[in-house]
Amino acid sequence: MIETKEIKKSATGNDDIISSQLFKYDHEEVLFCQDNATGLKAIIAIHNTVLGPSLGGCRIWKYNNDQEAITDALRLSRGMTYKASVAGLNLGGGKSVIIGDAKTIKSEALMRRFGRFVNDLGGKYITAEDVGSSMRDMEYIRMETKHVTGIPESMGGSGDPSPVTAYGVLLGMKAAAHQQWGNDSLKGKKVSVQGIGNVGEHLVKHLTDEGAKVYITDINQEKLKEVAAKYKAEVVALDAIYDVDVDIYAPCALGATVNTETLKRLKCSIIAGSANNQLADEKVQGEELAKNGIIYAPDFVINSGGLINVYAELGGSYNKARAMQHADKIYDITKSILALAKTENIPTYLAANKTAEKRIEAMGKVKLNYTTNRK
Repeated sequence: MIETKEIKKSATGNDDIISSQLFKYDHEEVLFCQDNATGLKAIIAIHNTVLGPSLGGCRIWKYNNDQEAITDALRLSRGMTYKASVAGLNLGGGKSVIIGDAKTIKSEALMRRFGRFVNDLGGKYITAEDVGSSMRDMEYIRMETKHVTGIPESMGGSGDPSPVTAYGVLLGMKAAAHQQWGNDSLKGKKVSVQGIGNVGEHLVKHLTDEGAKVYITDINQEKLKEVAAKYKAEVVALDAIYDVDVDIYAPCALGATVNTETLKRLKCSIIAGSANNQLADEKVQGEELAKNGIIYAPDFVINSGGLINVYAELGGSYNKARAMQHADKIYDITKSILALAKTENIPTYLAANKTAEKRIEAMGKVKLNYTTNRK
């Protein structure tokens, strides 16, 4: 079900473009949220709820225009559907974006107003932390709705999901290494990590512990110096990261860094990182990577650790050991998808999509209860 009344309120002034995108990604519902008093301008995209309620983080970003924000919400929410499906979770895919600079627009009033919009959806969408939002923001949202995850452990939540996300990325990377080189050891391998936020830094630590040589870049120069000194990583300029001769490229910032231009410059055998939507066009770059013999570990497969972690909250009692045990499966899931791609001679992104869609289609034949057990 698409909320066409809300679509007509879009500031883009081009309803046809929005509608075509909704049908392209096959979304159930998209809500445009606005509140003049707090300055809130947000989009909540619900892609699919066949497997369960949609869950996805709240991204706060200064988009160039509304159309860019809409596209991001639609792509990210679709990715969450596939991520949950492949990970074996009883969740659908959703995502929200709040338009604006997180450094200047965030306030308790704005986040709580957003929480009321989430609450109005009656549990069909569950929000969580994402780029630009924090656990503190989730606390504000929790004041207005129970449909939020990633709250502090002191409140019965799972806390920061980034350690589990990074752990899953490492496992996916090792599975890709096994496919490419016959064993999953990363000792002596050269890895470039683009983006050293919470997930990126945890990944750098894992890679260092594995004995890899790590190259890092980020827009935050102070964080770069800190992480470089802490883990003896080599700092690379932002744009130069695509030219470093490495074994593995790990995009851990925003998406679409693997595109027509960067693909000509990348010198790697594996692409495996935590960023969502790493391929600017999954068909174009996915096929090109396969043609060039570069293994792409599909992002929504290997970065699902964070989702697994917050999913562990939904039973009412978070158990970290249970979350980590579930995250351990990412290694075998990644291996099976890479094997499927090889057997059917198809790009890895397509093998991942087929795996996700197969479960959704099978479960779509039965009526599911989408309510959660959150108290």
